Amino acid sequence: MIQGLTNGALLGWGSGDPCSWKHIQCRGQSIIGIAVESLGLVGTLPGNLNKLANLEYLGLQFNGFHGALPSLSGLKNLRKVYLNSNNFATIPGDFFRGLDSLMVIYLDHNNLNGTAGWQLPDDVQFSTKLVNLSLTNTSLGGPIPEFLGTMASLKVLNLAYNSLTGGLPASFKDSAMTQLEVNNMALGGSIDVVGGMTSLAQLWLQGNQFTGTIPVGLSNAVAMADLRLNDNKLKGVVPNFTALALSHFSVTNNNLMGPIPLLRATNTDGFGGNKFCQSEAGKACSAEVTALLGFLGGIGFPDSIIADWSGTDPCAVTWVVCDGTAVIGLKLERNQLAGTLSPAVAGLADLRFVMLSNNNLSGSIPPEFATMKSLKTLDLRNNSLSGPMVKFSGVTVLVDGNPLLNTAPAGSAPATTPSPPSPPGTPPPPGTQDDSGNRTNSPQASSKFPIVAVAVPIAGAVSLALVAGVFIFFLCCRHKGKHQASRSSSSGMLVHPRNSNSDPDMVKVSVTRTAEPNGGGNHSGPSGDVHVVEAGNLVISIQVLRDATKNFSRDTILGRGGFGVVYKGVLDDGTSIAVKRMEASTVVSSKGLSEFHAEIAVLTKVRHRHLVALLGYCIEGNEKLLVYEYLPNGTLAQHLFERGAKPLDWKRRLVIALDVARGMEYLHELAHMSFIHRDLKPSNILLDDDYRAKVSDFGLVKLAPEGKYSIETRLAGTFGYLAPEYAVTGRVTTKADVFSFGVVLMELITGRRALDESQSEENMHLVTWFRRTHQGRESFARMIDTALLEGTEDKVEGIYTVAELAKHCTAREPYNRPDMGHAVSVLAPLVEQWKPTASDGEETKGIDLNVTLPQALKQWQASDDSNLDDSQASLPTRPVGFADSFTSSDAR
Repeated sequence: MIQGLTNGALLGWGSGDPCSWKHIQCRGQSIIGIAVESLGLVGTLPGNLNKLANLEYLGLQFNGFHGALPSLSGLKNLRKVYLNSNNFATIPGDFFRGLDSLMVIYLDHNNLNGTAGWQLPDDVQFSTKLVNLSLTNTSLGGPIPEFLGTMASLKVLNLAYNSLTGGLPASFKDSAMTQLEVNNMALGGSIDVVGGMTSLAQLWLQGNQFTGTIPVGLSNAVAMADLRLNDNKLKGVVPNFTALALSHFSVTNNNLMGPIPLLRATNTDGFGGNKFCQSEAGKACSAEVTALLGFLGGIGFPDSIIADWSGTDPCAVTWVVCDGTAVIGLKLERNQLAGTLSPAVAGLADLRFVMLSNNNLSGSIPPEFATMKSLKTLDLRNNSLSGPMVKFSGVTVLVDGNPLLNTAPAGSAPATTPSPPSPPGTPPPPGTQDDSGNRTNSPQASSKFPIVAVAVPIAGAVSLALVAGVFIFFLCCRHKGKHQASRSSSSGMLVHPRNSNSDPDMVKVSVTRTAEPNGGGNHSGPSGDVHVVEAGNLVISIQVLRDATKNFSRDTILGRGGFGVVYKGVLDDGTSIAVKRMEASTVVSSKGLSEFHAEIAVLTKVRHRHLVALLGYCIEGNEKLLVYEYLPNGTLAQHLFERGAKPLDWKRRLVIALDVARGMEYLHELAHMSFIHRDLKPSNILLDDDYRAKVSDFGLVKLAPEGKYSIETRLAGTFGYLAPEYAVTGRVTTKADVFSFGVVLMELITGRRALDESQSEENMHLVTWFRRTHQGRESFARMIDTALLEGTEDKVEGIYTVAELAKHCTAREPYNRPDMGHAVSVLAPLVEQWKPTASDGEETKGIDLNVTLPQALKQWQASDDSNLDDSQASLPTRPVGFADSFTSSDAR
């Protein structure tokens, strides 16, 4: 040991018996202790220090020892080790092996193994007498071992200022530790386990990334004197710690809410950097804030929900609807909420409606909800609620989709009744969007949120009777004319009125196409060419499609879609259509069949002006075809990437981006269910006569399960547009579509393909190149498509804004990407600024399948100049929106 020191003379050791030397302790002739702390010694230690077999105490702290730590392996009598505050560089792997009697060890402030670090070996758990383990600032890495929480003797654990990862081990919950220091690292997750550590007197968790709430159980740690939780991401309300005689308390720089706690602490760091409702400790929040905090507590204070919580003004958050300063509504549908409903909601005296459908709420409905005098609508559909149904009076309650909820308890009537169709003109709930893309803040019912009626409107029954009477009159006129209409036209249409057993969202239209050239012969019933349109599905004869596509001629091929070839067809009246045909080789493929049925299932459920409309389909033998509206200007990919195509100016590109965003927003958020496209790209974006965009190719669309926004599925889509998490895990969410949309925005800005093999390997992937190149406004100009360079500074500023949105949409982590509603809100003002050409009136085209039969009847009558006495005019063969062949592109 002397030989390894550069200033060994400071020890005063000479010759003779070592037991007579200073700083050496012996028992008999055996050395049991070395105590040379704070002597300023500099040098290295011998590697055979563990040859002192009877060593019980080793105190070398506060010196300048460097080099390798000697192994202490096999020193079974060693009880206390102090090696802290030196310059040791490495630690051997067997350092802790065989230390059966070890009680205290300090290694703090030694940079062991440098940047590579080290991990605590399993040998430590066999030191069953260990009371104090202090490893602060020793380059310790990896997760905190679970076995530390199971060591009954361990009282002090200091692991601060290291490179530990993960969270607090679950085994800590039952630990008897009195001191835990794990501050100033990158630990995360919940701190719930410390709620069970009731013996704690000192807890330092500051300077980490811990989330969740402060556990109430900490208030049971009656010996707690020093509690430091500052600089984390903790949220919720601070528990009542008034019973604790704290000498130090710190919670600054978190996301804590509610009142500032009243404490007995003699020293605090203040309460800044939080969202407390008052500036004075112990002062209560307002009644409405308190009620909302109770509600948030029941669902675990989700980060996405509390992000815009101000602390004092509940009306400032997007999910709270207010009338002045009064909270009248809670609107949190489809937010993946979990947890339970808090009875504290009943404290919102002015609350009129609660919209919590399509989440994952569990537990029972609090009886307190039935005491709210202002409540009119409670929408809890598609959750996981259970227990007995609360009896409400004068409240519209929606609880469908809760299989564990007993909606009809013994001795009481069912809580809900079947919902009739919403009356025409009924505005949608607050913050929703109608089919024309307009937002509204009305809390009333819409087609997206059907409100269960307390009583069936009498006017509806009267209207239905009138409609039936008018149609009977039509039929009588038709027969009176001796079937003149049948003989004079090759097609006819009959709209059947609803009956009491009908699906309220179904309209049946029988379409008859006569088989005889002259229309002769009597028809006693529907022939093989009679088809039924249900909820917008038109079954079309294979012969009609063969004629339209010239028997599926190669000359009519437009391209390839999700599972086959797409043909252009022209009907007898000149209407152009697009026919997607499953190839014969794929007929037996489960992939092809499932995608065919997927397209029908999805397209019959979604209707929007920026989604390609399904006009009909055909299933006949091995032939399976879908018929779409035809869009004459082809795909966005053709205009961006094909040579010879006329470049799109910025105004058109901007409008196209907004159109696509609105279509995708509808799929994700505004349709009656949430859909995921999975293959959004320029070749699946079609352009009409006015270059307005429609999203197509739903062969890969997946219906997100109720109450969820993600599904695990086989990989589908196109490389270059796939979100990282989807490509790696196969788990797809709506945020995967947002990523693809961001790539499309990049293509609109740069004119480059998402995956361009003509580029060098480092520049081949557009997203990587875009994010690397777009480092500021100076480098930004080099990225813009040369076709867009000429223009004003305003245009460049607009392109820059879209580029920022593209980067946001292609963030690596899904939770960092916006939703499509945000994209719409960014793009819409830019489009307004550029004042694109007026709408082509597309919002008034077609048949709105949501209107009532009386309204449809009035529209048809208004379009016909003839009177009802004319049997041909009494049943128009071409109602508004339908061509003679009843498959017009307007037939939406």
